[in-house]
Amino acid sequence: MIDPAAMRRSYERGLLDESTAPSSWLTLFTAWFADAVGELTYTEANAMQVATVEPDGRPAVRTVLAKGFGADGVVFYTNYESPKSRALDANPYAAAVFAWVPLERQVRISGPVARVDRATTEAYFASRPRGAQIGAWASPQSSVIASRAALDDLQHEVEQRYGDGPIPAPEHWGGYRILAQNVEFWQGRQNRLHDRLRYRREGEAYVIERLAP
Repeated sequence: MIDPAAMRRSYERGLLDESTAPSSWLTLFTAWFADAVGELTYTEANAMQVATVEPDGRPAVRTVLAKGFGADGVVFYTNYESPKSRALDANPYAAAVFAWVPLERQVRISGPVARVDRATTEAYFASRPRGAQIGAWASPQSSVIASRAALDDLQHEVEQRYGDGPIPAPEHWGGYRILAQNVEFWQGRQNRLHDRLRYRREGEAYVIERLAP
């Protein structure tokens, strides 16, 4: 049996210095994201873990794909009838983490959450592969289903319904934006004395703070 407590790795790929960090978190995030896309060709650099608080106060976390980011935060799409959406409706706040392990980097983003406008959702949905559009209609996300065959039947029903015609975005499906209230950049360093810089929003500006590892 492999003992995880015995696993060791020295982080030596880079450093993060507040004296040279850009004043905008988005500038640094964009550069790190480009590095991740360039290096992690075998995986999805836009994968992020999103944590929410359920209506009963319990935490929940899952991996989703970021489909947009900008000065106001990061966007992902989901079924509005899913447990994560019910959690966000009850407690409209979330935290997300991008873990780019081969680069020895991590970015955490947290803040209030709001649905994106319908026009943005529909524009993104129209850009999706047809199979993914069908899947958004076919899947009662996170609901208990009888079998894989039952899911295949739902997919077939949607394919029959729309034929070769355009597929509209479901009303029960759309985007959320996690507003970037706090953005923390983590760069692995030797002896577990990692670099951590946090961009904390104050009014319309961000304060850059170094955190102890």
